[in-house]
Amino acid sequence: MQWPKTEAEAIARQLELAPRVESREPSGFAPRAVAGLDVDYRDDHVAAAVVVLDADSLTEIESATAIEPVRFPYVPGLFSFRELPPLLAAIAKLTVVPDLLIADGHGLAHPRRFGLACHLGVVTGIPTIGVAKTPMTGYDTPPDERGATTPLLDKGETVGAALRTQRGVKPVFVSVGHRISLERACAEVLRLAPKYRQPETTRRADRLCRDA
Repeated sequence: MQWPKTEAEAIARQLELAPRVESREPSGFAPRAVAGLDVDYRDDHVAAAVVVLDADSLTEIESATAIEPVRFPYVPGLFSFRELPPLLAAIAKLTVVPDLLIADGHGLAHPRRFGLACHLGVVTGIPTIGVAKTPMTGYDTPPDERGATTPLLDKGETVGAALRTQRGVKPVFVSVGHRISLERACAEVLRLAPKYRQPETTRRADRLCRDA
């Protein structure tokens, strides 16, 4: 598949792939190996990291990194075309196939309903959640208690949730990537964030890609 080179080509690819997103987890879904993914930029290169954790103990099972030249310009809403190639290269180095991917970015909470988490999930076929630090849409602040949520709304449509993972900290912004429901996505993120605002998968992937 030829990689888009222009903004128009990338938007066309998003619109082509967006209908493939599934907002329901597979029957009997019980993820054990959960993977966090993140990237870091240095000059004209991007370093990607994937860290696979045991979902119950949060101990590391495996990790991998990949560094590649940036292939696509900086365009808001099209970050997946910059970040997906090295992320896929890092995933390809794993010997364990994750049951769930946690992307540091949006999924359906995106103007064209196809953020990084959706792109990653559709390409890999693995259930994927988007967990972002900042919203792209409007929301009301959730109550200051762990597990509280309010909807992320775009043109009257619920596209994700503002999730309070800890009391006294800002919420994170959860959305469906692929093959998972929003309710289940929030439950999985909460399970992976027992102490801090960000899920442990994201925290460890962030450190690893910076080191790379």
